[in-house]
Amino acid sequence: MDDNKDLVERIEALAAEERRLEQSHVGEGLSADEMARLRSLESALDQCWDLLRQRRARRNVGEDPDGAEVRPPEVVVRYRQ
Repeated sequence: MDDNKDLVERIEALAAEERRLEQSHVGEGLSADEMARLRSLESALDQCWDLLRQRRARRNVGEDPDGAEVRPPEVVVRYRQ
């Protein structure tokens, strides 16, 4: 069983919303509210990806993946993939 299923589904939902927002305004630009939402989505995605990586790394070394914690946005923002 994949205990990361909920986290992966959250990432997929956030990414889908990000794509919809970006694609709905191609060539037009985004409003201030839309830009704020896009930044919020990007930050949430960074945190989710970081948490998923932590969980996988902990599992790979025989540690409990539930020991992974969500880190603050300023820690995980714009990690190189």
